[in-house]
Amino acid sequence: ITYLQQGAKMSLTCHIGGEDTGVVWVHQKNVETFKFIVFISPLSGAIFEGNQKTSPRYEARKEDMFYHLVVKSFTPQDEGNYFCIKYINKQPYFSPGQLVFLSVTTTVAPTTCGPSPKHGITEDPNIPDPASRTSEDLDYFCLVFLWVPLAGLCLLLLQLLATTLVL
Repeated sequence: ITYLQQGAKMSLTCHIGGEDTGVVWVHQKNVETFKFIVFISPLSGAIFEGNQKTSPRYEARKEDMFYHLVVKSFTPQDEGNYFCIKYINKQPYFSPGQLVFLSVTTTVAPTTCGPSPKHGITEDPNIPDPASRTSEDLDYFCLVFLWVPLAGLCLLLLQLLATTLVL
């Protein structure tokens, strides 16, 4: 799990082995939503959403056996899990997810001697509890390891069914 400051540059790397057919980078914001970011071909370079060669938010490149994705300026909408998908022997392979979140900044209150009254002090319900956020992140991370292989298995079964019907 990586924690970044808002506006920071984020760089992710995916290593390929064997046959190089290119990779797809996807972003998973929550359990139900995958967003295509870029396809990086070993021959023709990067193709972003909308069949664009460039993106205002991302950079993508291939160096030797590594595919890189850079988020130029990290924002709350960039939080989540990032996957590199590659095809090995005509089967999709999802890299282990790379969880990235904004870091929670905390301030230390000044210390005073003796008890302090709590009159007129209210807690802000919009400030997330770091302990509960970590628990939610781990639950989310576990769900990814359950659903991603299941989705891969469904794609494999669909491919086998199509092959059987053709034959």
